[in-house]
Amino acid sequence: MKLARVLAAAGIALLAPAPPAVAHLVVLVDGSVLKATAFRAEGDEARLEFASGGSLTLPLLRVERVVDDEVLPEPEKGAEEIEAGARTFDLRWSDGHERPATAYGDLIFAAARRHEINPELVAAVIRAESAFDARAVSSKGARGLMQLMPATGRRFGLRPAELFEPAKNIDAGVRYLRFLADRFADDLGKVLAGYNAGEGSVDRYGGIPPYRETQGYIRRIYSVLGLEAGSPR
Repeated sequence: MKLARVLAAAGIALLAPAPPAVAHLVVLVDGSVLKATAFRAEGDEARLEFASGGSLTLPLLRVERVVDDEVLPEPEKGAEEIEAGARTFDLRWSDGHERPATAYGDLIFAAARRHEINPELVAAVIRAESAFDARAVSSKGARGLMQLMPATGRRFGLRPAELFEPAKNIDAGVRYLRFLADRFADDLGKVLAGYNAGEGSVDRYGGIPPYRETQGYIRRIYSVLGLEAGSPR
């Protein structure tokens, strides 16, 4: 009888559906989007694999963003909570701001003042992106303190190798935050969504995209800033 129960349990396990495979949305600099089952950054190249079994290798400079393609069960509700949590935060520079008590605080403060962005926001983004590791490289190819993709760095005049230089990386990242603040009328949720998933994703959805990765990213930064945005889903 015991063996029968074990075999029955094994049979049930074998019949259980496999968890869905992780997919990635790969946004290219020309605005096109590819859905890949695997993405690997290897030096200056990116390798994509597709559900059909095919693969593609292309220059990493052609890749604007890579986001996990996992949609939340109630994306609109999550976006509303995120929007509500940011209403008390001013993402622009003011004379009352102080140097962040973090690594690279002087560079953060100087770049924030230069581009008129709240230095607390810059420090929170760096903490979430790289934990202040200037040599950090993500599996998706993002580099340096503010985890800029080489394509994003090129938008602000940097070569890929320069993304590992703290002053240049921070300056380019803060310039990008300023660009997003201007584009999205100081809406903090949309600014952070654009930083994580690209401004094109925010445009496509008319607000914060429904991606679990992006909404979780915003919530982590809100937590650092002491803002409320509900619980992660």
